[in-house]
Amino acid sequence: MRLNQKVIIITGSCTGIGKAIAKRCVEEGARVVVHGLEPELGADVVQELGPGNAVLHIEDLAQEGVAERLVARAIQTFGRLDAVVNNAALVATSNLHTTDLAFFRHILEVNTLAPFALIKAALPHLKATKGCVLNIGSVNGWSGEPDLMAYSVSKGALMTLTRNLGDTLHREDGVRVNQINPGWVLTENEARRKHEQGFAADWYKDVPAVFAPSGRILWPAEIAAAAVYWLADESGPISGQIVDLEQHPLIGRNPPKN
Repeated sequence: MRLNQKVIIITGSCTGIGKAIAKRCVEEGARVVVHGLEPELGADVVQELGPGNAVLHIEDLAQEGVAERLVARAIQTFGRLDAVVNNAALVATSNLHTTDLAFFRHILEVNTLAPFALIKAALPHLKATKGCVLNIGSVNGWSGEPDLMAYSVSKGALMTLTRNLGDTLHREDGVRVNQINPGWVLTENEARRKHEQGFAADWYKDVPAVFAPSGRILWPAEIAAAAVYWLADESGPISGQIVDLEQHPLIGRNPPKN
């Protein structure tokens, strides 16, 4: 097993990509702290993974001290900490005209500052296990769709954090920090957003080729499979790297309308 006996905190793992990562990590021998905002969904995930393999922590990442409490939950339950996956994020529509400072600050608080806080809180334990951090970004971090301005900026800042700490923490503490940037992924929340925007229930079955040359968008399990490499010892000394997981060169932007 590629993650045998490793203990991993995965934020935002009650649904979507985070849930898929948690499931794959347990399949590879890890034990996980499942985190999110949905108690019922989180309890279902823990039940599916097995109570001996997972523990649940429900709390908003914008709350003061949540990072320390997540780390404490891992240590109290499993006795060690080997990795952190910063997956949780607020994906909210906004552009220059619809974004005020309070909204922007909240997006940055959850998507950028919360990962920083969790890395900082986890560092003493990650240093002891020569562990790692995997940040889950977005191809939107390179520029972003017009109506994902605040979200895109928060993911761009996360990339800089990954590059900076990937160098610093690796040299000083032996802790690797890397990032994967998923493209368009069919998560529960993405399906709901598209439904709210007026798309048909089966919209994902007919995605234009410019977005999905393969005929479909990505599955959460495919992102999880990629995540395991960065969490496993097989990725060796690689640190400070950012990898885009997408099938076309439209890096975070829609093509212009004719």
